[in-house]
Amino acid sequence: MSARVHQSREYGGHVPLAIATRGEAVENVHYGSIAVVSGDGDLLGHLGDPECLTFTRSTLKPLQAMPLLAHPDVERLRLAPAEIALLCASHSGEPEHLRTVASMLARIGCREEDLRCGVHVPLYYECIGAPIPSGAVFTSLHHACSGNHTGMLALAKLLEVPLERYLDPESEAQRQILEAVTYFSDVPRDALCLGVDGCSAPNAALPLSGLALAYAKLTRHGTDPHYGKAPQRILEAMAAHPYHVSGSRRTDFILARAGAGAWLTKIGADGVHAMAIESRGWGIAIKIADGSARVQPMVAASVLRQLGLLQDPADEDLKTLEQGAILNCRGLQTGRIQAVFELDRPW
Repeated sequence: MSARVHQSREYGGHVPLAIATRGEAVENVHYGSIAVVSGDGDLLGHLGDPECLTFTRSTLKPLQAMPLLAHPDVERLRLAPAEIALLCASHSGEPEHLRTVASMLARIGCREEDLRCGVHVPLYYECIGAPIPSGAVFTSLHHACSGNHTGMLALAKLLEVPLERYLDPESEAQRQILEAVTYFSDVPRDALCLGVDGCSAPNAALPLSGLALAYAKLTRHGTDPHYGKAPQRILEAMAAHPYHVSGSRRTDFILARAGAGAWLTKIGADGVHAMAIESRGWGIAIKIADGSARVQPMVAASVLRQLGLLQDPADEDLKTLEQGAILNCRGLQTGRIQAVFELDRPW
């Protein structure tokens, strides 16, 4: 293989986090790493390789919204907390999501056609187990990242960046987003590994501990010296409005509801997950090495339980998530997802 691969170290640092069984036999083993970090950058707990280089994917969205919320003219946009949550969302394309994104687009003087996130079938149908309506037509408004892209369009407007360049890595809008990434993760700009996300936005890879640190810094109260009230506004909005961050029966919605506002949780594609625990000042980052989405919920819930944050499940959605049943197309249980790790905690 001639292509150079940018990575922090060799592949061997990940450890088993979850198994998938079929009948009584183990069919798959899912490796990964976990980092729990304080707002001061102390590694409080870990498993596997907490320095493994990890593309942040959609866990980057709170930092992508940061320059907009910190802009001195942002109050002209009259963003409500639920709308701020949607700026950081991977939403399901439910009617309320679509109405809110359309309203924000109109308010900033943009059109649906200005969104460059692409088009896909809304996540809503898969999540609720409903068939896609015959003849349904979807647009970029239905894309899970349309709220996030609306925020980047708004930032481009405030910075007088041409709208067609709002995703250009060399534009002032994306430059300010990368400044927020380096500030919150403590990873220097020249050490960032950059790529393109599934929605066509620039994306950064960070050491897993750097991603956890960025989320820990969201929990700081008061006024940030560089970003003012923006971190606190983002934390409070995402924690209070998990439906707008994700959608009905989604993992982020279920886990955040179980926390009753005590934390925010944000899943990204290909097995990355980040959480900010306001009551403890902690950031948590998880990477499933093979990118498996189906083991993410179980691993995240197990981390919260091992840290003493998640109490006995109070609703059926959380119970179902933690039971980890694997069902076939007839609804028969063929196996289970099980967490198999014990978090290394020095306290």
